[in-house]
Amino acid sequence: MQEAFSEKKRPGYTTIQKMVYRMEEKKAVKRLRKVGNFHIFAPMITREAAQRTLVDELLAIFGGESRPVVAHLIGAGKLTLDDVEFAEKTLKKIKKGEKE
Repeated sequence: MQEAFSEKKRPGYTTIQKMVYRMEEKKAVKRLRKVGNFHIFAPMITREAAQRTLVDELLAIFGGESRPVVAHLIGAGKLTLDDVEFAEKTLKKIKKGEKE
């Protein structure tokens, strides 16, 4: 895990260890086995589930409002036209599903 970070921003071994142990406490990962001095972990939730939780928590900070987040993404140049088109298609699918 440590090597996945760039050398300039690489956290220390114990920092990563603490983070993984906290994730284990929160049931995000589970310890599979120990090999030598190393523990092997596996995810207990999908990336999509983790992303949904993170986004829900972010929106809760803004009182459930998505507009400030979207405005920031636009202002920071991180929201592309492709993103907007994807959002439109997703909203249309959801709307069709509600009518059926």
